[in-house]
Amino acid sequence: MAGSSHGHTPAAWTGVIISFIGFCVAGLFMVAASPAGFWAGIGVVLLGGVVGYAMKMAGLGMPKESDETIAARNRAARAQTAS
Repeated sequence: MAGSSHGHTPAAWTGVIISFIGFCVAGLFMVAASPAGFWAGIGVVLLGGVVGYAMKMAGLGMPKESDETIAARNRAARAQTAS
């Protein structure tokens, strides 16, 4: 995974940061025994996913690989193991 730069995009970082903030808010309100605050935090977690997806659709995420790229990677892997 490290070689593919998986998750190293503005969309991924933004979505994770917003979700992390929502997780912290939900945890705080769970300890404070406030169901409304807890569900608000869960809403922020879901918002992080929506924002990350929207940013990916806007071109700030990883582009999808073409079939040619996948085939070339598979050929290279087979050539390495054959040697």
